[in-house]
Amino acid sequence: MIITRTPLRISFAGGGTDLPSFYRTYGGGAVTNAAIDRYIHVLVNKKFDSSIRVAYSRTENVDHIEELHNELVREALRSAGVHDSIEIHTIADIPGEGTGIGSSSTVTVGLLNALAAYRGQLKDPAELAEEACRIEIDRLKGTLGKQDQYIAAFGGVQYFEFRPDDTVRVAPIPLSTADREALSDHLSLFYTGVTRRAEGILKQQSARTEVNRESLTRMRELASVARDAIASRSWERLGGVLDEGWRLKRGLSNGISNDTIDQQYAAARAAGAWGGKITGAGGGGFLLLLHPPEQSRQIADALSPMRRLSVRITPEGSRILFVGR
Repeated sequence: MIITRTPLRISFAGGGTDLPSFYRTYGGGAVTNAAIDRYIHVLVNKKFDSSIRVAYSRTENVDHIEELHNELVREALRSAGVHDSIEIHTIADIPGEGTGIGSSSTVTVGLLNALAAYRGQLKDPAELAEEACRIEIDRLKGTLGKQDQYIAAFGGVQYFEFRPDDTVRVAPIPLSTADREALSDHLSLFYTGVTRRAEGILKQQSARTEVNRESLTRMRELASVARDAIASRSWERLGGVLDEGWRLKRGLSNGISNDTIDQQYAAARAAGAWGGKITGAGGGGFLLLLHPPEQSRQIADALSPMRRLSVRITPEGSRILFVGR
């Protein structure tokens, strides 16, 4: 039996420039993001017979991997060379798709890590991230970027450069434990109560890459500004980066924001937040805010009855928690 734990993520700046439609054509993309202490656990165990059992939000029992409805699991099994006699369970701290914190890619990375260990292999973070991208983008033809796979694999606070030749430069932002805790103290996630599939929004955004070129170029620049703000512990400056990035992101395609989200964001700003954004592609999920720690209660009151999720930055990426018989 193998158990892995892989973190979900938040993104500070640059989201959208990690889409192939942008970084392959316009000189590369860049994202500054962080792993958080909310995880997806993957359990892999040998099955006594030759069938395959997969348990997530539904349960599948099949005789052949081609019969699996879960495409990510099917392709991960193929990639790992595992074709039968296996049971897989996934358990998420934040259940459900469409929350904008990278759950699908987190599952893919965590499952690849577990399957490699199941076969007696160890994969480094770059290998896990690259294979997850191959599965989600190349094999399954998904319209999505690369940031989720990389932060899930590496963890910590990172500045990623996505180059036109599809290589990725990973640049960890050095923070002490105290600095990481200080950044965490300035963060809040508020659940909008709305989940949505990112695919539709990202397809629109990808199709409008040329139209949005100027905005996306500025968003790429903001990733480096965010990196520098974090490195210099300039939290209020980082909040300003989130605010500018959100205003740019809202114009990329339809469905990223709506009147309700705009009102919630305005209320948070009026209550003392320096800046924020809707996580992921937009349209729902979580509202990420950066604010003085002493304003936490006032902001929570202003956004009531939205549920506040207190999060901490975690330095760890996908890791193997347990290996047993």
